[in-house]
This record gives sequence, structure tokens and C-alpha cells, in this order.
Amino acid sequence: MIRHAREVSGSAVCSLTRAALLVGLVVLAACAVAVPELPQPRPIIIHSGARLRVDHERMKVVNEWVIDEQDNIVQDPSFLVETQPSTSEVYLWERLEIEGDTVRTPVDVRSVDSRLGHEIYAHLHLMVDMGRQEEWLPEAPAAVEYDLERAILLRSADAWVLGRTVFDTQPYGPLDELMYANEAGYLDAFIFTARPAEFARARTEWARANPSRVDEYRSWFLDTFSREPPGLRSN
Repeated sequence: MIRHAREVSGSAVCSLTRAALLVGLVVLAACAVAVPELPQPRPIIIHSGARLRVDHERMKVVNEWVIDEQDNIVQDPSFLVETQPSTSEVYLWERLEIEGDTVRTPVDVRSVDSRLGHEIYAHLHLMVDMGRQEEWLPEAPAAVEYDLERAILLRSADAWVLGRTVFDTQPYGPLDELMYANEAGYLDAFIFTARPAEFARARTEWARANPSRVDEYRSWFLDTFSREPPGLRSN
């Protein structure tokens, strides 16, 4: 859930995106600008044996807007994207906070490669808050509530699959789950299950139209990741 705060909370050390050197996927994506052709995506496989393959032409399109968004995050002086260290797994929407022209997002210190995914998600939410939705989400220029969140998570999933299949980004549970769920056609089930207290109206309409989808999704998730999906895990 996204918080709109009036004051900066805590004294955690923040990494200011504008001033920091980009690492991991950020560096690799930037390097792609200098080459005439994006490398062919490679199939990826996780511990369960689940494989994922993506189309080269699709990744070219994703790479273009990822670079544009990365450049904007770094170079645009009208806002800040701050990353804050987390010592545990964190999903993109968790503890995201917008305050004026600044958005703060936690990043797991054990997964440097996940940083760009968090920055893109945070940046898109900030752009919406600043009235720049049409500029950065042209496919969903007027989307609100669930449709908006879905559009942002879809972009985040595409950015992560680009990193994993083209730039050898290292696996990271929360983003791999999002990516695999999207590629398998379970993005809606993933969102509604992981965030049971949100999007009540959209959830009700979706559940009526897809009465068995949650059970199908849960079974698929258990087979793919050998654990319950987010939202169904015990503490």
C-alpha cells in the first residue's frame, strides 16, 4: 500500500537515485544503448524446473522504455527517487511512500539487481501523483485504482523479465514471482491474492468472472515456487 507522508520518517540511510551510480541491471541496460542490437533473450529456469522464454522483438520495445525511464529517474531535477535498505524480502508495493516530489522505496540489500525494478515502480507512481501519467503510461493514460496498479505492475514485470532473460540479472523471489505470474497469465490472481485488503470492487468483479481462477493460481504457484503465494503465507 502506498503512503503519502508529510514528513520523512526515521533515520535510515537513503540511497538517492539521482546521485548514485546505477548498478546491476541499470548498468547493463545503459550499456545496451551503445550496441546496435539487443542480445537475444535466453531461456531461464528456476529450481522447480519452470522455464520461461520471451520474444526478442518484445524485449527490444521494453528495453527502449526502460532506458528512457532510467534516464528520467537519474536526470530529471524535478523529483527524487530514494531507495532505502531493507534486510528482508520486499514486494514492490510494500512501504512505498510519496512525499511531495519525492518517492521512497525499500530495496533488499541482498539483491542489488532488484533496485531498478523498485525504482521503476516507484517512479511510475510518482509520475501519476505529479500529473504525468499520460507521459509515462501511454497505454493507460486515464487508468485509476486497480487498472492503474495493474498497468504499473505489468511494466515492472516486463522490466524484470528483460533483466533476467537479456542481462543475466540474478534471481530475486518477489520479482521472479511477479514475472512468472504475468507470463503465465496469472497477474490478476497474483495481485488480488497478495493484496487482499485492496481493490475490493475490482476483486469482486474479477472473482465473479473467474470463479476457479484463484485455486488454479494457487496450484500453479505451489508447483512453480514450492511455497504458498504471497497473501496466503503464515507468519
